[in-house]
Amino acid sequence: MGTNLDGNGEFLVDYDYLVVAVGARSNTFNTPGVTENCHFLKEVEDAQKIRRSVMDCFEKASLPYLNEEERKKNLHFVVVGGGPTGVEFAAELHDFVTEDLSKLYPSIQHLVKISLIEAADHILTMFDKRITNFAEDKFGRDGIDVKTGYKVVKVSKDAITMQNPATGDITVPYGMAVWSTGIGTRPFVVDFMKQIGQANRRVLATDEWLRVRECDDVYAVGDCATINQRRVMEDISEIFRVADKDKSGTLTVKEIQDILEDIYVRYPQVKLYMKSKQLNGIADLIRTGKGDTEKESVELSIEEFKKALSLVDSQVKNLPATAQVAAQQGQYLATCFNKMQTAEENPEGPIRIRGEGRHRFNPFRYRHLGQFAPLGGEQTAAQLPGDWVSIGHSSQWLWYSVYATKQISWRTRALVISDWGRRFIFGRDSSGI
Repeated sequence: MGTNLDGNGEFLVDYDYLVVAVGARSNTFNTPGVTENCHFLKEVEDAQKIRRSVMDCFEKASLPYLNEEERKKNLHFVVVGGGPTGVEFAAELHDFVTEDLSKLYPSIQHLVKISLIEAADHILTMFDKRITNFAEDKFGRDGIDVKTGYKVVKVSKDAITMQNPATGDITVPYGMAVWSTGIGTRPFVVDFMKQIGQANRRVLATDEWLRVRECDDVYAVGDCATINQRRVMEDISEIFRVADKDKSGTLTVKEIQDILEDIYVRYPQVKLYMKSKQLNGIADLIRTGKGDTEKESVELSIEEFKKALSLVDSQVKNLPATAQVAAQQGQYLATCFNKMQTAEENPEGPIRIRGEGRHRFNPFRYRHLGQFAPLGGEQTAAQLPGDWVSIGHSSQWLWYSVYATKQISWRTRALVISDWGRRFIFGRDSSGI
């Protein structure tokens, strides 16, 4: 059921398969005054409102009857949240002010202040320490006031109150505040979870095929859902039974080898565990359950098999709420839907180890391709697989190429690149929208 654009009417749409991909909303953590007084960075309209607000702050600060303190207050821009979104916005705002607005408002440009508030001890905590240190040092050189270890407890119309264990409560005036501290669940998803018995969860729970738990033909992708990876220890007896072809009550090396690839597909945490423990193969895995031996004649009992895999499930982790994850999930579902009929006749999933799921297809597997953190001044930090870290102007051009490549069509790719070209030549557009 849906509503029309003006919200007055309702209509029903029949479906064969339903994909829930509504994303998430900004999480305010029930902090007083945030919803009423802060801007968010979730929708296109949010960006338009922020630009109008920035220009309004400069226009107000230009009024001749204001004293210097009032001008400083109007030109104090506060960003709450030291994650990738908050850091990138603070950097872009700094570039906008120093490269473009300084030419339009030269008499008040020196009064501008940008503050970045983060509750943790550092910004960009999900990145490599080298990137975190570089970002903090660069922001210090750029004059961006980074306040780490501060928790915002209240936001009023013209002041923000934050708390620090060492200094207590501090209240500072501001002209514009942007809230970027994480994501929360949309009301629609909350209602849906109540209907299907997932009311005590933060987001929708899906299986490894992205199907919503307890719902046939309903899928969920992106920030509104998380994958509940099935644990090996839940199925350890069934895995042992399937692998034990001769029904001897023990597993030989060959029997384990025959089923290992299916185990890797159905339970990816096994491969992650072996990699993290530097286990090179079957012999190393057997050694953890049996002892120091590599002979082909070695056999594992059910208890020894359980011991060998007892710590595997510690490698199960939730996927990050990023566009990279959502894009890969969308591509996976599209591929599955397009070859549904073919897979009915020739299933590709791990059919020998049956748990709950859609075994016509291999489960979804996320492939992390790296992450970027634009830091302003045509500099970007890049962290790619293999502990490869690059920081500086060269990484900015890598970011440009990846960003353009990920556009959905040649038309949007051309529009984005032409917009970058206009910015390099003429500067950013400061007109009202």
